Amino acid sequence: MNLQNKNAIITGASSGIGAALCKLLIEKGAKVYGVARRESKLNEIQKKIGNNFFPVVLDVTNEEAVSKWVDSTFSDTHKPDILVNNAGLGYFGKIDKISLDDWHTMMNVNLNGVFYFTRKVVPHFKKNPTHTHIINIASVAGLIGNPQISGYNATKFGLRGFSQALFKELRYDKIKVSCVYPGSVATEFFEKAGSETHDHMMKSEDVANTLIHILETPDNLLIDELVLRPLNPKPPSE
Repeated sequence: MNLQNKNAIITGASSGIGAALCKLLIEKGAKVYGVARRESKLNEIQKKIGNNFFPVVLDVTNEEAVSKWVDSTFSDTHKPDILVNNAGLGYFGKIDKISLDDWHTMMNVNLNGVFYFTRKVVPHFKKNPTHTHIINIASVAGLIGNPQISGYNATKFGLRGFSQALFKELRYDKIKVSCVYPGSVATEFFEKAGSETHDHMMKSEDVANTLIHILETPDNLLIDELVLRPLNPKPPSE
């Protein structure tokens, strides 16, 4: 895909991988709709990367708001080309200690939010005469289970299955579907999950550059799954 003048929707755009990807897409000549809840963060990003970045203050778990925004933004004469379902979060803890609120929040953001956006954008993709692309950002937690992240595991394993099914369903509509499984990335995710980042974690910019490569592949070449890991995941002190 040539990214010049493409319309991209990026969820979780206010920080981390999402913000880094928005910047790179703008540099490639795309128009980017950055979706997040934090208006101030989105406005800061727009000031840095320019007016081809359109802040969209939206909660991905609000199906009515998602549907209304997609319907009011895109049409037969203004079609989206790229959807990156990047918004996600995790709450860690033993299964008998995870609160119902935390469990439901993970399910709503990591799975329902992806579904809400995908179901509304796909009809526009099907009408697009050129190839389009959905990238779902999962995690290595979607490949192997580990203690005290059972809820997060469940959502990312679910996203893996959703992506595999979607790829087979949409491939003949010229819609690519890729699922990316990053290991530890130095973002706000770990702070919110009650953990810490360190210098051996991957950088958001490096992951974003890889996503650009996936998007720029030839039309009949699909990277359907990709695992990204730090070579040495241990903190420098170890």
